[in-house]
Amino acid sequence: MIPHPQTAAAPPVTPVRHDGLRGLPGRIVRGHQDDPGWARPALPALLAVTAVLLLWDLSASGYANQFYSAAVQAGSESWKAFFFGSSDAANSITVDKPPAALWPMALSVRLFGLSSWAVLVPEALMGVATVGVLYAAVRRRFGAGAGLLAGAVLALTPVAALMFRFNNPDALLCLLMTCAIACVLRALEDGRTRWLLLAGLCFGFGFLTKTLQAWLILPPLAAVYLCCGPVAVRRRIGQVLLAGLAIVLSGGWWVAAVELWPASSRPYIGGSQTNSFLELTFGYNGFGRITGNETGSVGGGGGRRGGGGWGETGITRLFSSDMGGQISWLLPAALILLAAAVLVLWRARRATAAQEAAQRAEFLAWGGALLMTFVTFSFMSGIFHQYYNIALAPYIAALTGMGATLLWRRGGRTASLVLAVAVAATTGWSYVLLERSPDWLPWLRWTVLAVGLVAAVGLLLPARAGRRAAVVAAGLGVATALAGPLAYTLDTVTTAHGGSIITAGPSVQGGGGFPGGRHQGMGGRPGMKGAKGAPGAAQPSGGGQGAGPGFPGGPGGFTGHGRGHRGAGGGMGGLLGGSKVAAKAGELVTKDAGRYTWAAAAIGSQNAASYQLATERPVMAVGGFNGSDPSPTLAQFKKLVADGRIHYFIAGGHGGPGGGRGTASQISSWVEKSFTKVTAGGATFYDLTAPAG
Repeated sequence: MIPHPQTAAAPPVTPVRHDGLRGLPGRIVRGHQDDPGWARPALPALLAVTAVLLLWDLSASGYANQFYSAAVQAGSESWKAFFFGSSDAANSITVDKPPAALWPMALSVRLFGLSSWAVLVPEALMGVATVGVLYAAVRRRFGAGAGLLAGAVLALTPVAALMFRFNNPDALLCLLMTCAIACVLRALEDGRTRWLLLAGLCFGFGFLTKTLQAWLILPPLAAVYLCCGPVAVRRRIGQVLLAGLAIVLSGGWWVAAVELWPASSRPYIGGSQTNSFLELTFGYNGFGRITGNETGSVGGGGGRRGGGGWGETGITRLFSSDMGGQISWLLPAALILLAAAVLVLWRARRATAAQEAAQRAEFLAWGGALLMTFVTFSFMSGIFHQYYNIALAPYIAALTGMGATLLWRRGGRTASLVLAVAVAATTGWSYVLLERSPDWLPWLRWTVLAVGLVAAVGLLLPARAGRRAAVVAAGLGVATALAGPLAYTLDTVTTAHGGSIITAGPSVQGGGGFPGGRHQGMGGRPGMKGAKGAPGAAQPSGGGQGAGPGFPGGPGGFTGHGRGHRGAGGGMGGLLGGSKVAAKAGELVTKDAGRYTWAAAAIGSQNAASYQLATERPVMAVGGFNGSDPSPTLAQFKKLVADGRIHYFIAGGHGGPGGGRGTASQISSWVEKSFTKVTAGGATFYDLTAPAG
């Protein structure tokens, strides 16, 4: 068995003040004075390495997801576009999310000008901040070693490294949810209402980041505080209600402003079918994600069984070829450690009951967040992308750091056995994940398997084998557990990514995809991962129109295998990724652009975004992201053209799920019949000031 570390290595933990649980004294690790000497330089080193990982060659991805980058550019030009999250500075339509995630990037572009770095650096800094907050939250009760391990696990989670270098809303959401849990944990220590109010503030702004996903972990956190809070039950209930009020106020002010604002003087709410943010919240971005009935989505809704085009649902979903390498490396270990820690802490001795009850509450908080998110992601039938899994990353990291440290400090045969099982499970699962990319670093999976099994056996050695052997075994266990994620993360940060659907790590066998079937090209990986150095989404250098027949039945098309990078042609007529705009095409759009409200219009936000970023002029996204929003209607578009407010119509794109019946397709057909065709830089335009014939 492993020697008891509290007597051999861990520094004595001095009580600083009562832990707030039932007013009993506890031995809590907090404050720099309680940290071992190596911890002080280790934390800055962890944050520095994280910063290097997230900032390395950041501009290689160009504008990353051009859909959001165009909205950032618009917000940097117009405060109205900033407030609403409009796709263009002339405020024709918003993105299909609330705008909070756009605000830091838009402010950065206002300060430093439009560039890839100005857009993406705020996301990378959010990643560093998330690692720091997670470290601080774990260290307070479990020590610096646990905090550093948790921070390292988060920094090396492939999907986290991917999204903290990208401009989707998930980076800010991950930071806010980590901060929310940290605030709840502080409230569990001393029962102060202010911490719950701060948690409510985080949840409110999380709602303004990605609507209802931010509230997934609310039920378990509220339940933990109501059951384990250090104050009287009546006061706990009042505090939770006040926190709920803070959520409503911090998230509802913007919703109220949008819903009360006259629709005629604000942009159309992208992603909705009735120009209502509430419909967007509870429909396309809300319960539709659970049921699959998403009106206006890529697949047109309909409640696809078993996940439909978004992969099979079920308890093994996050371990599948599509998802496993993104997040699941340490998921088995986190679940094992969570169960073992709760069981051990439930059998608390009277002398240490308060301390262990406090630790148990923290496991329940992080574990509840993990289980709630895991179950929801596993069984939701609507749109589900691989990068959503970043939401799980801080929960897995915290449970891994806390659980491993708790069992290591306790020692004994049972703790040693659990640690050995966790290492063996992680090693075996890492081998499976690495085997899915057989031509990528083939030596790594065998090395991880061999060294990991040696570490697991070493953790089972009896006490007479000596503490040094146990420490070596533990070190090998940590190294092998992180080897696979580290390799995936390094591959991720040295590869450019662009478009709407992206994945971390190398190509894998058996990967599914988005609607359209399973895509085995280029290693079978469905993501929008691009070649190193590609500017944004490396499309053909023409004009950004789709190549092929309509989707389905509309203009543009579902091209190639729907892959945005590596010459896929834009995917779904530009739905999944923007395009590289030729110089002559950009010059045509820019010419005399100051005379018009919109320099051009294009079907679908990605197509419009490509030209807007290339010219820094407003480009109307007809039909919003999917080309399926009824904005503008054909009559509205005709009036805008008659008033001389739009110069060019960019051919191509996609008509959305409505196909030829959608308003976007109607507009496209009318333009093609009514106006003069112009070609520039390989792209086709229609001059809306020059009627045909």
